[in-house]
Amino acid sequence: MAGLSSNWKQLQAQLKSQTTPNLKRHADSKEQRQTKKPRTTTAPKPAKLNPKKSHKMGGVQSAPPKEDRTYGKAPSLASWAADNGISAESLAEAYDLGSKDNSMITNAGKDKVNHGVTKGVEIGKYVAIDCEMVGVGPGGYESVLARASLVDFHGTQIYDSYVRPKERVTDWRTAISGISIKEMRFAREFSEVQQDVADILKGRILIGHDVKHDLTALMLSHPGKDIRDTSKHHSFKKLGNGRKPALRVLAQELLNVEIQSGAHSSIEDARVTMLLFRKHKSAFDVDNANRYAPAPSKMMTIKKSKKKRK
Repeated sequence: MAGLSSNWKQLQAQLKSQTTPNLKRHADSKEQRQTKKPRTTTAPKPAKLNPKKSHKMGGVQSAPPKEDRTYGKAPSLASWAADNGISAESLAEAYDLGSKDNSMITNAGKDKVNHGVTKGVEIGKYVAIDCEMVGVGPGGYESVLARASLVDFHGTQIYDSYVRPKERVTDWRTAISGISIKEMRFAREFSEVQQDVADILKGRILIGHDVKHDLTALMLSHPGKDIRDTSKHHSFKKLGNGRKPALRVLAQELLNVEIQSGAHSSIEDARVTMLLFRKHKSAFDVDNANRYAPAPSKMMTIKKSKKKRK
């Protein structure tokens, strides 16, 4: 034991002599207290499990639920929902995440123009679309597709592509469309874009502003019951002075956001359209349910008529 005590004193002296000279010496500092404490034989505490990282949802981070006593620290709300088979859309809708403010719109810095299909994004049930047109024919009055953009429920870009018109462009409408002949060097063929968009829309709810023009330009159709058009929503019509309200006006009046002050961005317009829908989703759902409510079956009608006779 005497030898052990002597060796321990030598080790302490060696540690003190190797202390960094530039280290500030404070008598009560945590660092000095730690260097003076001898190692103990107590077993180290097991490392705590790190909580799961929260998923990004349109620039809005989900708040964690109450502490889970089983694991000490609770995982994020988004991770918890994923583990329990709850979609991120349902989660955002239930907790009104991302619709109380305009944080979705500020995501523009992450947009990748002409990127095509965004990989690794779970699209979900709702998508918003916006397209940019250029003019063909005499005077350039006839519109054809030149760019198509789609975002998901959280405003995340899921598709963007320039489209090469089949006809000769007579008016690029650059001041509005933001498109010129130089973008056509990297544009995709119409058939490719059409197929990409059709694959995304299949089986989903489509959000758009005067969306029939976008579908016509893409030469696509979509079930009416699966469309939510912000230009036709009854509570928005009052902002159109008897006509269909412009998206720019809706953004300014309902979101307090200025858009389309210069050349349009179809990704930004799609994102604004989605945010308008999300902020008024319950009203959209009621309108849609009333419009496409299933008619009572003949069997029910027959049963009711029989009861009246009795």
